[in-house]
Amino acid sequence: MTEPDIQDISLSALQLDVMRVLWSSPEATVAEIAASLEVERGLAHTTVATVLTRLAKRGLVAVGREGRQLVYRAAVAEPEVRRSMVGDLLKTVFQGDAQALLAHLVSEDEIAEGDLAQAKALLAKRRKGSAP
Repeated sequence: MTEPDIQDISLSALQLDVMRVLWSSPEATVAEIAASLEVERGLAHTTVATVLTRLAKRGLVAVGREGRQLVYRAAVAEPEVRRSMVGDLLKTVFQGDAQALLAHLVSEDEIAEGDLAQAKALLAKRRKGSAP
């Protein structure tokens, strides 16, 4: 199986929901994933199987066998997917301008005061970590 291009991982909302199930448990079957998503999505078993097959072809999930059942596990970590998808959003919607993204989040009330304080603390920590 080929390694996924971590720089370019774009997932649909459904694919993200399936991946979140796999990120929250070491491995799962199609039935377990469908059961986890039952309340919020109510997906057919075949739909979940199709999504998993497509994710496996892209190298984002690994497939194993336990007896007669296929078992799936995430082959890429959530932070890597988040980094790729946010990077793509930044590039395509905000033309690479991180300040424009941040300004948008603030102006649309997507960021609360506590979130801003936490972001400032993260920036300060990063600055200290890169200091000589």
